[in-house]
Amino acid sequence: MSPLPTTPEQLFAALDALGIKHATVKHPPLFTVEQSRSLRGQIPGGHTKNLFLRDKKHALYLVVVLEDAEIDLKGLHRLLGASGRFSFGSADLLAEVWGVAPGAVTPFGAINDRQGRVTVVLDAAMMQHETLNYHPLVNTMTTSIARADLVKFLESTGHVPRIERVSGRGAP
Repeated sequence: MSPLPTTPEQLFAALDALGIKHATVKHPPLFTVEQSRSLRGQIPGGHTKNLFLRDKKHALYLVVVLEDAEIDLKGLHRLLGASGRFSFGSADLLAEVWGVAPGAVTPFGAINDRQGRVTVVLDAAMMQHETLNYHPLVNTMTTSIARADLVKFLESTGHVPRIERVSGRGAP
């Protein structure tokens, strides 16, 4: 991991500096979509999963979809124009580049990728939700943010997101 990855508090300060409204709920650590379902009803908006992927030439992608979206991982590389099939990035690579641990993968990790190594792909079905929910760099909190503000945040980090239909279902 980089020497000093961003803390949730630093992330919130960066969102505030951009004029982005956000709300955060603290909870026990959540590592899977199944565990996070316990929060339904407490946190409105689209709930998501994040796939940290690399292609055969080691290009990195973060693919962000609704939690129940079905993804064709075998064909996703063709859709995104990647070099060969995707594999999941290792925990070490995730920590080094995105500054988070497995179970806390989030588009907010873009704040730590100062070299712009990761291409961020936001599923079009997910972007139909006005409010979206992500871990704020740790899996003991969930932060809600407007979809337009997510794009604004990502752009502020130099990660202009690609908005593409990558899921087979899961639209609201």
